Amino acid sequence: MTTAFEHLSTAFWATAELFIGTKEIQAISMTRGEYNMIRGWDLPEDEDGADGGYIVRYQNGYVSWTPEFDFDFSYGSVDHMNFGDAIHYLKEGKKVARDGWNGKGMFIFLVGGSTFSVNRKPLLGIYPEGTEIKYQSHVDMKTADDTVVPWIFSQSDMLANDWSIVA
Repeated sequence: MTTAFEHLSTAFWATAELFIGTKEIQAISMTRGEYNMIRGWDLPEDEDGADGGYIVRYQNGYVSWTPEFDFDFSYGSVDHMNFGDAIHYLKEGKKVARDGWNGKGMFIFLVGGSTFSVNRKPLLGIYPEGTEIKYQSHVDMKTADDTVVPWIFSQSDMLANDWSIVA
């Protein structure tokens, strides 16, 4: 039996625009057969109930089953993220850290832009008192000794895959 989509040619898909997405999901490892059983569905004759995969719940509550290969290609644990994922979560207001950092309790967070009325040094040496200046968004780090410092990513940080969200 052919599906409605099987007639679409390579030329048809060559006209499609390319997209990339990011979404948070919850997932549990489960075979196709187990998923169909939970849903109360009969397994179609042309499907293998032993196929590995995951039951997936999206943020909007939608639930589906995803084959293992597609899942592994599309998703990664928030306990082993890459730099791009870490930046994504910083922008959402989360704190993130690397497993490879030596200090306990260290994490980074995004400080939103703001305005500041000059009232102390060193800015008093640059601007007249009361001048409103705009601070751009930036990243700060909470250090192991409980201080906060401005922070800049190193090349090692940018290439690491050991980022995680801090509760």
